[in-house]
Amino acid sequence: MSGYIYTFKKFIRDWMLIIGMLVGAGAYLIYHSIPSLHGAGPVLEAVCTHLQPILLFIMLFLSFCKIEPQQMRPHRWQAWLLLIQAALFVGLALLLVWALRSDGAFAQRVAEARIPIESAMLCLICPTATACAVVTGKLGGNMAGVVTYTILINIAVAFLVPLMVPLLYPMGGMSFGMAFSKILAKVFPLLIMPCICAWIVRYLFPKLHAWLLSYVDLSFYIWAFSLTLAIAMSTRAVVHNEGAPRLLLAIALISLACCIFQFWAGRAIGAHYGCRISAGQALGQKNTVFQIWMGYTFMNPVTSVAGGFYTIWHNCFNTWQLYRRRKALETASPSRP
Repeated sequence: MSGYIYTFKKFIRDWMLIIGMLVGAGAYLIYHSIPSLHGAGPVLEAVCTHLQPILLFIMLFLSFCKIEPQQMRPHRWQAWLLLIQAALFVGLALLLVWALRSDGAFAQRVAEARIPIESAMLCLICPTATACAVVTGKLGGNMAGVVTYTILINIAVAFLVPLMVPLLYPMGGMSFGMAFSKILAKVFPLLIMPCICAWIVRYLFPKLHAWLLSYVDLSFYIWAFSLTLAIAMSTRAVVHNEGAPRLLLAIALISLACCIFQFWAGRAIGAHYGCRISAGQALGQKNTVFQIWMGYTFMNPVTSVAGGFYTIWHNCFNTWQLYRRRKALETASPSRP
């Protein structure tokens, strides 16, 4: 009996992310198909909306607890990743601005592809997921480098998005200062406060700090639950999206291409600095809940679907990476129940 229990627990642990994705998508589709449940929709939405930031806060807090303050210093690979994200986002934005204000066949084709291009912009500029440090640690990467990059890219996003969006949507009624403040208000509590709280615990409550570190996989399981909520919200965005099927397919393919490119580029750059895993995760694993919010808030709402599709792609890749990592560790040191 103990062997079956061990096998079941191992199966759940090994495939936690896929299970979380299936549960999240399935739960929303069941809710959507049963009209009698729709009355609970506002309450469920409020629960998800408020619970998601709390879970992200806890994950980042636990990540900061594992990192010494002196470990959080900039690296050269982070500068290259920032350059890639910023240059591609600004370049695509300026291309769209030019196309919308110019004549000619090429400009017209670019303008007609506005929504797919904006979807790519969101996939490329989207900041690193707060749960990225959890996966990076599981894969044997440098958690401190990933957390440092998470802070840097969020600061960059807070400047670049409100700088470029008014050029694309000049009638949006939102000034640079308003957009900057809105993004910063969402970013600050999830980045700075966990860091402050973790360092307070580290230096003032060492026993509590040691107790938190004793739960090695706590962040991973919190992330799995957070992923379930994110997938449910992403499924909701896809189901209620008014875009045509061909447009949704184009967005899905664009988000897949962006995911593949960013994981590849991050790993290629990181390989030159001995941080292949960390750089790959930092560039490829995205805060897709934030990406969906940016699409709804600053661009055409259809573009928010790109965040839902990206959630699927990068978590499938993470599941595959974690599977390979587990197999490598089991081969190196096989264990019995």
